[in-house]
Amino acid sequence: MNPIVIEARNIVTSFGDTCIHDNVSCTIRENEIYALLGGSGSGKSTLLREMIMLETPASGSIHIFGENIAKLSLVEAQKLRRKWGVLFQSGALYSSLTVGENIALLYKEYTNLPQNLIHELVKLKIDLVGLPSHAIHLYPSELSGGMVKRAALARALALDPKLLFLDEPTSGLDPLSSRQFDALIRQLRDLLGLTIVLVTHDLDTIHHIVDRFVLLGEKKVIAQGTLNEVLAVNHPIVDYFFQKETHGIQG
Repeated sequence: MNPIVIEARNIVTSFGDTCIHDNVSCTIRENEIYALLGGSGSGKSTLLREMIMLETPASGSIHIFGENIAKLSLVEAQKLRRKWGVLFQSGALYSSLTVGENIALLYKEYTNLPQNLIHELVKLKIDLVGLPSHAIHLYPSELSGGMVKRAALARALALDPKLLFLDEPTSGLDPLSSRQFDALIRQLRDLLGLTIVLVTHDLDTIHHIVDRFVLLGEKKVIAQGTLNEVLAVNHPIVDYFFQKETHGIQG
């Protein structure tokens, strides 16, 4: 069994009087594609944001690469963040910069590499995610939705992380583009030895590339495991999401 990369234990999250998570726990292992699944308001994106230290739970703990992220100093937290990449739902590319400049920004911020080497690395990342070479000169406004996702993914991979967080990676894409992006994620996992955590509501993604996932609902973990393991759980939320596979995936 592969080593544990992320372990969330008994997470409680509240915004004012609204409880989002009530003792939520999950475990993510090295080299797996793991999904956070749930309905609107189930707290899947919030859990992701807590993992990447953009939000803090009221109680519970999150360990990443063995580190309790709540107990890190600012310097230690910055060092840990360099071990992962993040693809935000909208891509979050800087609109005033070209694709190449968006990717190069990380090298300029976090390394002392010479400009010519940065340029070569940017070209490599663009090729890695399946973008045409001329995309290096394009601005985000000149890209299709699928190209924006790939450009943002190239930036997330800039510093060669071993852990990748994806927030709704196929959101806004047509079915063909969604499946192509799923295939890219799986190829990158296999090629680079990545551990991938993604928030999704796309059940085709769950079917085709996800190894294990957690289904959140009613502020708790409804089920966690492989698709077959989750389908074996007798719960209305499982029935709602998967229709128990009676007539194939619905939704």
